[in-house]
Formats: sequence, structure tokens, C-alpha cells
Amino acid sequence: MEIQIFITKINTPDGKVAIIPNGAISNGSLVNLSLRNQLRVDLTIGISYDSDIKKAKDLLIEIMASNPKVLKDPAPIVAVSELADSSVNLAVRPWATPEDYWDVYFETLEKGKIALDDAGITIPFPQRDVHMIQP
Repeated sequence: MEIQIFITKINTPDGKVAIIPNGAISNGSLVNLSLRNQLRVDLTIGISYDSDIKKAKDLLIEIMASNPKVLKDPAPIVAVSELADSSVNLAVRPWATPEDYWDVYFETLEKGKIALDDAGITIPFPQRDVHMIQP
């Protein structure tokens, strides 16, 4: 936005103005979110251990493939990222232009939840078994 003698003003993607000392800019690193015109959307969706992983992955890939805002190249992926305490976590990675980033983010989450529900694939919540021992 503006480079002054001691500071640089930058418009952030969320509509804010960041004021950064020039020393930090010259001695640090910058991340440019719009230079390549594509951003990877990083989502994590957990499914229950009883759910069909392949079916869940196929549904999520189908949702991303049917969204015109999701870039075809690089291709979106879904992979098992973690075997967590209460869920099998899937890394859901569509690509979008900077302008479509949040639309892709929100649409993938919402349509993913609906499709997984319709397929009987549950998204678990953290739970603990507590065993009471009476003295």
C-alpha cells in the first residue's frame, strides 16, 4: 500500500492494514498470498474409527471436484493425516485463487459435513470413558 522511511503499510487479505517497521521487513521474511494466484486450503475433517475411510475420502474428493471454484491443477487431495484420540483425521486440501479462498473453505466444510452425514459417516466429538472405583 505504502512504503515510508521507517514503516511499510500493507493491506492484509482480511481487509486490515498492517504497519510493519522497515527493519523487520529488511531482516525478516514476507509471505505473499497473491503472487502465484493459487492458494491451498488446509482443512481437517475427523471421522469416527468405525467409518469407511475410503468412502469418506471419495465423497470429499467428489465435493471438491464438483465445485467450480476449486482449481483442477494442482488437483485436490484427501489423505489420512492422524489417528487421533477420538477420530481418524483427514487432511482435505483443495486449491483456489486468493479471491475464492474463503468460498472454497466454507463450501467444502459445509458440503462435506452434509455429504458425510447423508452417507452415515459420523464426525465424532471428543469423549472419555471414566471408570469409578468405589473404595
